[in-house]
Amino acid sequence: MIRPRNEHTIAAECEITGRGYWSGRAVRVRFRPNIAGSGIRFVRTDLNGSPSCQANTQHSSGLSMRTNLDNGSASFQMVEHVMSALYSLEIDNCYVETDAEELPGLDGSSGAYVEALQAVGMVMQAAARKRFIVDRTLRVGTPEAWVEVSPSTRGCASFEYRLDYGISSPIQEQVSTHLLTPSNYCREIAWARTFVTAEQADRLRVSGVGTHVTNQDLVVFDSNGHAIDNPLRFENECARHKTLDLIGDMAMAGVELVGKFVSFRGGHQLNSELAGLLAEFAACSHMAAGPSSQSAPPLALRPRAA
Repeated sequence: MIRPRNEHTIAAECEITGRGYWSGRAVRVRFRPNIAGSGIRFVRTDLNGSPSCQANTQHSSGLSMRTNLDNGSASFQMVEHVMSALYSLEIDNCYVETDAEELPGLDGSSGAYVEALQAVGMVMQAAARKRFIVDRTLRVGTPEAWVEVSPSTRGCASFEYRLDYGISSPIQEQVSTHLLTPSNYCREIAWARTFVTAEQADRLRVSGVGTHVTNQDLVVFDSNGHAIDNPLRFENECARHKTLDLIGDMAMAGVELVGKFVSFRGGHQLNSELAGLLAEFAACSHMAAGPSSQSAPPLALRPRAA
């Protein structure tokens, strides 16, 4: 069971450097402490006036293969790995300063972020962490791809991803299920990497995207389903990485979530839609329990592409 807790920020500054997957541009990410109640705020230090953007569903958009944040000139690409690490480590208030639009791809996981943040530690703040307890099932998507959250019988947050690209895909069907705690995240989820098929990688490079990315920068599967020059860290690493993404996208709701999350072939677009619904319900309920499952009808399935 998730017990009520106070908010946290990091105890000192830390930073990560790397290159963006899409742009190939070098980027430095610096994490700085922030005051209680401030949330996660991204800042563009390379632009005049250092414009910023609050990490929430009002400014986020789920696209194919990434989640972005936009607030006027303050634009940030591929923020889901950072958000996943911050949320799972229970770091609620923090500046994330970058000197480029796209955050670094690193090895395709959030492991380096976790190591940097854990190295400086965190401090408790004098404010209660707001939470939203899910007490009815919400689902978005279609029968072919969906994401849902339902009440947790254990009073905790759990995340499950069911990956199934069909028999023609070289990536095998797999499932990843995890009870979310900081220790479980670090051990079971954080080091799961981004993945593509060799065919997808070739198409991206032909279009001029990711030409600098090698098989060591993420997991690339050949036509027989074998990882090329980069051994898997987990047998179900792909499903674990999709779980990592799911957590990062749900973090945009801006509150601690208590519920059972399940995704079947879902992606950033569906994740963002569900996070938006949760943010709306949390705001309307003043961060207490959600709409009564006894008096409200079930939420209708909302068709949308994965």
